Amino acid sequence: MTLPMTVPDPALPRRVQIYEVGPRDGLQNEAGIVPTAVKREFIERLVAAGLRTVEATSFVHPAWVPQLADAEELVAQLPLSGPASLPVLVPNERGLDRALAAGVRHVAVFASATETFARKNLNSTLDSQFAMFEPVVVRAREAGLDVRAYVSMCFGDPWEGSVPVDQVVTTGKRLLDMGATQLSIGDTIGVGTPGHVATICDAFAGVGVGVGSGELAMHFHDTYGQALSNALAAIQNGIVCLDASAGGLGGCPYAESSTGNLATEDLVWMLTGLGIEHGVDLQSLVDTSVWMAGVLGKEPASAVVRALRT
Repeated sequence: MTLPMTVPDPALPRRVQIYEVGPRDGLQNEAGIVPTAVKREFIERLVAAGLRTVEATSFVHPAWVPQLADAEELVAQLPLSGPASLPVLVPNERGLDRALAAGVRHVAVFASATETFARKNLNSTLDSQFAMFEPVVVRAREAGLDVRAYVSMCFGDPWEGSVPVDQVVTTGKRLLDMGATQLSIGDTIGVGTPGHVATICDAFAGVGVGVGSGELAMHFHDTYGQALSNALAAIQNGIVCLDASAGGLGGCPYAESSTGNLATEDLVWMLTGLGIEHGVDLQSLVDTSVWMAGVLGKEPASAVVRALRT
């Protein structure tokens, strides 16, 4: 197959972890319910392609996200002790209870960097959301689980506009201080640009967060076509974990202006060209995204998938 010419940059990290969010973030917005067996095969194919972190689902109330109502059924069919980590999102203590009962070892919580989104998405306030998350994080850590904390609306909010960088850092630092093992900083509506990425990385480094250790990850959406350039800026500023979604699937059900995630294939193509290790077989991943696009009856959002599909 066609691959880019590799031109390494010694200033960049040698390896980047891809945190695949397609089965959860990628599918949660789909109007048609995807059968559990298809979701399972999607996850299995992603793992077979070399992805070692694949977010499987969310233990959210079915009324909020009907697409993920089969979380228990799906997780029961997955190899939780297999070659890949299969984290799940838990919105609250009830979600954590379900995750623990299902035997998962990696969970994530979903916080907001803005007041308005906290109210709309969490039925909370910017400050009171931490009281909701703290028992989830503490209990999960006491049970020996890794806990990722997503922070949404970090680059802009459709209701509030620009989001102060210090507000993003304060939110993220509070989640780390309560025990979260990793932060994923989200450009939920895709308005970020490379300079903005660099500023946020610098601000977190300034308060002692391990930007180059994997403690800080980035999650980009491609609403304005900036996801890949923002991913490169993140890598140039030391980030070694990036969220991505196979085929560019995804969006946010609570933000109407949000479109698909950074496509995993586009990220893999760039990393390959930079000589950065990622462990993913690109053709296998492309074939998986073509298959899933066929299941969903839509064109893949990934430029690399469109270029390489057979």
